[in-house]
Amino acid sequence: MLLATALAAVLGACTIRQSNSGTPTPTRLTEESTDASAPTTTAPRRVAAKPGEARGSAVTLAFGGDVHFEGVIRGRLERDPTTALGPIASVLRRADLAMVNLETAITTRGTAQGKSFTFRAPPTAFQALKGAGVDVATMANNHGMDYGLVGLQDSVEAAEQAHFPVVGIGRDADHAFRPYRVTVNGQRIAIIGATQVLDDSLASAWTAGDGKPGLASAYQVDRLVAAVRAARRVADTVIVDLHWGKELSRCPIERQRELAPKLVRAGADVVVGSHAHVLLGGGYLGPAYVDYGLGNFVFYSSGGVTAQSGVLTLTVRGRAVTKAAWTPATISGGVPIPMNGSSADSALANWNELRGCTGLSAEPSASLA
Repeated sequence: MLLATALAAVLGACTIRQSNSGTPTPTRLTEESTDASAPTTTAPRRVAAKPGEARGSAVTLAFGGDVHFEGVIRGRLERDPTTALGPIASVLRRADLAMVNLETAITTRGTAQGKSFTFRAPPTAFQALKGAGVDVATMANNHGMDYGLVGLQDSVEAAEQAHFPVVGIGRDADHAFRPYRVTVNGQRIAIIGATQVLDDSLASAWTAGDGKPGLASAYQVDRLVAAVRAARRVADTVIVDLHWGKELSRCPIERQRELAPKLVRAGADVVVGSHAHVLLGGGYLGPAYVDYGLGNFVFYSSGGVTAQSGVLTLTVRGRAVTKAAWTPATISGGVPIPMNGSSADSALANWNELRGCTGLSAEPSASLA
């Protein structure tokens, strides 16, 4: 409790394959306050958009799965952080806003927690993400506090020093559930991160609470839903990035399928996530877009299904997801290499087939079934 109090004080001071050609669209990106309840303008309040309603300019959002910097990837980071993510950066940079799940503590200190796998990386990890065109990351996952409260403190401080937005982690629950808010092409985007995966022996210690540092836990459903509703009031597009699913299961489990519609009803327009180390299906849940598993991204892999990777690119206009594209990739040397030709066509077809066990649709509908 003393350590938690001290820490709080310290922290307080596709359906269509994407083309690889073309010129990136100029983007106007303005970072806003992270307080979802704070007014963003003195102009008259906008009339609330309906779920699935298209408004304003188009914004492209790119999502990748799990990222760490262990093994061979650490060598890439040490040689040149700006190129550590490899050729997949060209796909991420084409989007107006790109996001990944940063599945590691950013620290050189702390004590490894009592679990099978612990990941950590130096602060240059944020330089690597920036260099690849990643704009924001969630750290709400079962590795975000692998080096305890000291590691959490270092992670948050390193992100602040790098001016790199992270969500899902913080000095208390309000901080951890607070969305990253940014305006892109005139559209107000709000992004929330939370985890539905925590080791049983560590869940209590790692879960952020009132006055308690930690991670945003998706088991606190009421709190997560409230965060989505609050973000809905001040955003044109609301995104929730979750750590969820069962390792190596290519179909969503009951917990995922129960949570997704609650978030959509609360106002989420996009719900994506990862954890299973394999790809799961994506599609529409009523008017919203849901992807149950983005797989490994920058991650050591011995090949096979865990090396199947890619980037999900969504085009949104306000509350409408008007296009979904999957760029397939294969992990080699720890980084995803975009595929092309017949191998990409085959991978795309396989990715679309994964939708079959999700209950999701290839096209949006007016309401949840």
